[in-house]
Amino acid sequence: MQLFVRRVFVHTLLLGSLVSVLLPGGLGLSSAALATEPQRDLIAGLKPLATIASGRQDSFSLRGDVRVSIDGSQQPVEMQLNRYDAVSFDLQLSHPEYALTLRRRSDVTVLLLPKHKTAFVAKGDVPEADSLAPANLVGRMISSASELAPVTLGLTMLSNGNIDDTLKALASLAKLELTSESGEWKNGNTVLSFPQAGQVQIIADGTSVLLTAGDASGSAPDVLSLADYRVTELDRAELERTFVRGVRRATEILSPGKSLTDPVQRARKVENGALQWIDGHRVVTLWGTPEELGTAHGKLLPEESRRCIESVLYSFGTANVVRTGRWFRHDLQDAYARLSPHIPERHKQETDALARSLQLDPETVQVLNVFPELFHCSGFAVFGSATKDGRLYHGRVLDYMTTIGLQDAATTFVVQPKGYFAFANVGYAGFVGSVSGMNAEKISLGEMGGRGEGQWDGAPMATLMRRALEECDTLAEVQKLWTDSPRTCEYYYVFADGETNEAVGVAATPQSIEFIRSGQGHERLGDGIPDTVVLSAGSRLTELRKRVTDKHGQIDTELAQWLMSRPVAMSSNLHNVLFIPQDGLLYVANASHSKPAAEMPYVKIDLYGLLKQSGTSASESTAAR
Repeated sequence: MQLFVRRVFVHTLLLGSLVSVLLPGGLGLSSAALATEPQRDLIAGLKPLATIASGRQDSFSLRGDVRVSIDGSQQPVEMQLNRYDAVSFDLQLSHPEYALTLRRRSDVTVLLLPKHKTAFVAKGDVPEADSLAPANLVGRMISSASELAPVTLGLTMLSNGNIDDTLKALASLAKLELTSESGEWKNGNTVLSFPQAGQVQIIADGTSVLLTAGDASGSAPDVLSLADYRVTELDRAELERTFVRGVRRATEILSPGKSLTDPVQRARKVENGALQWIDGHRVVTLWGTPEELGTAHGKLLPEESRRCIESVLYSFGTANVVRTGRWFRHDLQDAYARLSPHIPERHKQETDALARSLQLDPETVQVLNVFPELFHCSGFAVFGSATKDGRLYHGRVLDYMTTIGLQDAATTFVVQPKGYFAFANVGYAGFVGSVSGMNAEKISLGEMGGRGEGQWDGAPMATLMRRALEECDTLAEVQKLWTDSPRTCEYYYVFADGETNEAVGVAATPQSIEFIRSGQGHERLGDGIPDTVVLSAGSRLTELRKRVTDKHGQIDTELAQWLMSRPVAMSSNLHNVLFIPQDGLLYVANASHSKPAAEMPYVKIDLYGLLKQSGTSASESTAAR
């Protein structure tokens, strides 16, 4: 799944920003190479594609043959784009694992998935900002927060100026050198050439792109001849919005600009909430009623919430549609319909308030918040004889698709809901449930997913986690909550109590629940280790058990963090958390765009200190219980 999503993301980005290879900006010419004849050859070679990129040619064909290295292997992608007029085009994309055709006409847009024999037919009006209409489309698909943003400036220059003069101006900015023997233009590892008239080939860093421009052949074919396809009707605005925003978000994820890799760290306060930065880590404190929590959340994290939503619904959603042949939002809506009866009303009120604060329809935020149910990490608790000082250390490794860019929304929330226990929730903007958390009563929780997708008739995992943080002050209460609640899918957990120095592993399905005590052996987990609970799978479990056994009796904060390092954590490691519930401390590491969480520094978060700082104590939060 992770690999498939990454491949589709990379290929989507290649298509969405394909026009960037039409521009010599970033390649350019050195002053020594600006002899008249070579420069004319370069401009002549680029001009057919630059004319297309300028938007001045309503009718054309463009073929792309791409070879891109992903995870150590060469992946071939073939693309054919035929534009028939100012509003109509056909785009075909094929890869050994998938294929899609997108056909747009003045009154309808159709997405075909040949490998699934599925067609999505979309009609209706589309807001200009989310339209797939060709005019200025690349500008809508490339985010200003991406390193690709200068492409839009180059397109504007091509659109508004003389193409020859613009190409000359762009060429003069860079450092290509002509290799006379081969007729290639080079800059380091980048090679630009023109194999035939109307062709441009670029080879750089393991990627080869051959573009061939030509005339569109014939008139636009009928898009509704779908005899062999299973047809799903969609609102056209939804289909086109999914592609436009999905590609735009992919440009941020795969080619992030400085605003994402090094965001401005500015503290903010709103009613019932505050944002601060601790050693580069985003921390939000919220307090009050459900409506107040949701409203403050949206006001403090509007852009981060947008990125989280667009990562899930649009970028991942596009990849998932291609993978499954089903419309992703429909899957989420179906899941929410079955999960909703088991979600507390206060959580729904908070989600609706968050949606209003973000100026989104409530359904969008509701379905986002069941996303963790669709996907299915490692965890441990060590204490007593296993640790250097007898304290309980609870580690939680979340291996969860760094590919979709959730790290841009990573936030640790300190939440003080009126009438319930205060807690820390290591999560993501726009998401009100929990997958990793610790409350002020010294209870800590971490989840590990399993199988069972589609078994939605129960309480969402993230809802149960949040309820336990809000409602439980003993390990027995947490276990009772899970035992008595209808459950979904297959999940594994480590629950810990810093007050009593106890921990338990949990294996839960809709039909059964099993608690694994510290030191207890299990057929899936191996022999018991004294004062230890260890949950993982395969080679990661073997390595984690070895580390715990080798360091038994010596484990402290530093060693507990080391227990979660690679390869116990996977390359998809989104966040790691070390809870020390006795002291109200947690250490959090989030993935960056280039490194998994296990290779990033841990940031110390003091739950009790932050509660005191906000002026509302944990006891005040629970006064109304």
